Amino acid sequence: MARSRQRSSGIFTGVVLLTVGFLLLIHNYRGLELDDVLRRWWPLALIFLGLIKLYDRAMASRSSEPNSARITGGEIMLVIGMFTLLSAVVAIDYIRGIAHDKIPIEISGDAYPFDLDVAPMTVPANARITVRGGRGELNVRAADTLEIRVSGKKNVHAWNEGDAQKRGESVSVEIVKNGDGYEIHPVGLNPDEKRITVDMDIQVPMKSSVTVRNERGDITVSDFNAPVSVTSSAGDVEVRNTSSDVSVEMHKGDVKVTDTKGDIKISGKGGEVNVASATGSFTLDGEFFGPIRADKVAKGLRFISQRTDLTLTSLTGHMEASSGNLEIVDAPGDISLRTNRYSVTIENATGKVKVDNRDGDVEVHFSSAPKEDVDVTNTNASVSLTLPESANFNIVADCHSCDIDSEFSSDNLKKTSPTSGDSHLEGKYGNSRGPKITLKTSYGSLSIRKTS
Repeated sequence: MARSRQRSSGIFTGVVLLTVGFLLLIHNYRGLELDDVLRRWWPLALIFLGLIKLYDRAMASRSSEPNSARITGGEIMLVIGMFTLLSAVVAIDYIRGIAHDKIPIEISGDAYPFDLDVAPMTVPANARITVRGGRGELNVRAADTLEIRVSGKKNVHAWNEGDAQKRGESVSVEIVKNGDGYEIHPVGLNPDEKRITVDMDIQVPMKSSVTVRNERGDITVSDFNAPVSVTSSAGDVEVRNTSSDVSVEMHKGDVKVTDTKGDIKISGKGGEVNVASATGSFTLDGEFFGPIRADKVAKGLRFISQRTDLTLTSLTGHMEASSGNLEIVDAPGDISLRTNRYSVTIENATGKVKVDNRDGDVEVHFSSAPKEDVDVTNTNASVSLTLPESANFNIVADCHSCDIDSEFSSDNLKKTSPTSGDSHLEGKYGNSRGPKITLKTSYGSLSIRKTS
């Protein structure tokens, strides 16, 4: 019996240590986000334990030692210890991220700013310009000029001004011709040097196409007539008052795009997203934890994530996703939404509406009679549809293990209970032909109300 227990403990301990060691190795060398692994995949620990115990039980049945498959206190403590270790690594990474963004490395010293001295360079009006920052804030704006002009400061953290000047004397910014384009970047800066940041204020011709990349620090881009592309590893991004397409790739931080006449694409992962007053389209592709808000996007919106797939062909009002709620107000085109665990509210849609949700209530409100089909499917939550009394429609509604409550009555509308606990409503309402309304849910409620 002792040998069986030793074998069980050894197998389990080996699997746990191999798994945790593999995760930490990938984290160190491949940038694996351990917080995502712990948040999404922690049940794998229970699966590992269950599989090993099933194996132990099979071996025990052969050796007539049934107690060898029990879960020991040492195994439980090992799992808790490994979770604690992984959580500590995640906490250290989080604190480091805050420290890199908000405070200097040498807390006991001071930051000393020194002006940048960069000679301007004449370039064509439609030049292709790339800005490569490191650590520091970037402000890139278009101006009525045929030159690239760079100003700003290098900020050196040190014990005294003399030490700061010595550390930062080799750091500057240069403008170079790179093939058929131009590049602006810091020089003399060790990539591992965290005590020096370079803030740049850059002016370029208004018709230039601009690509901006920064490792750590906020980015602001404004007033361009040509395409703008921004990549940020850590920091907030703001793009405003542009007349062409805008592309933003985020890794950490918030993004805001306002007053643009081109298409907008934001991808990657980050926090808050705010897009307003766009005459083109807006595509959001990635994991952004919000709130996510879009206002007045003339050519519609596409929002794609692991949780949500939303398409709006036009948006004259707003769309907002935050804190488990997804609201769409004044979308005059078609709406197609597939999501889960959102409480969904749709108001004043004029095109087709198709919603597929689960584990969250769905409410659809029409202030005027719908002219296009409405299709709502939900699971484990309620569906509520509000229509004007003057509306004409054909309806098929099913509520599994729940009841249908309708304020609309007609000789052509028939409510039945096909099986115990289920409810079915089918028929026509109104004097003329109307759109088809299909409603389905389970384990919630289904209500059809008249607009007050």
